[in-house]
Amino acid sequence: MIRRRGYYTDPFTDLLFNALLGFTMLFMVTIMFVNPLAKLGSANLKAEFIITLSWPEDLADDIDVWVEDPHGEVVSYLQKDAGWLHLDRDDRGEINDTIMINGREVIHRINQEVVTVRGIISGEYVVNAYYYTAASQKPVEVTLTVDKVNPTLTTVFVDKITMLNQDEERTFVRFKLDGKGEVLNINKLPKRLTPYDLDPASLESS
Repeated sequence: MIRRRGYYTDPFTDLLFNALLGFTMLFMVTIMFVNPLAKLGSANLKAEFIITLSWPEDLADDIDVWVEDPHGEVVSYLQKDAGWLHLDRDDRGEINDTIMINGREVIHRINQEVVTVRGIISGEYVVNAYYYTAASQKPVEVTLTVDKVNPTLTTVFVDKITMLNQDEERTFVRFKLDGKGEVLNINKLPKRLTPYDLDPASLESS
């Protein structure tokens, strides 16, 4: 036994302590390398508002959501990031319902497009639906929901529209936000957001 400064120490105990410390450091380094891989599959849940467009899951029709912010930035399948707007899911009907999980094809029947508003800009937002592909060749009932996320989840708008024809564009809702993210006004005055040359009678610009 070796005496040091008034207490006894055992070299074997020191060896065990150092070995334990080494294993601890190796474990921490392993976690540091594994964690970024896990983050690759995680979603960025930072959002102030979530805009969800959905239609019956048994249809192959493709309906797109278009959203414009107060600065005139427009998010859609053509541009999935625009200012604080982000298109989280571009649903193409049944085309992208099949996903690979552990090497197996899994069919996830859902017709839904989701846009997140990740920051507050005061002013007016416009939300449109565009009937891109009418695979069913029949009217389709489309539902739009606008949820305010912070400080608690609150639905500020929900409505249904029946879309009749391919290339039809409809304004679901226009709403204004103040600097704190409070909804001040909701209306349905039509405004065209797509760049397509449509029949002016189907949607008036304003």
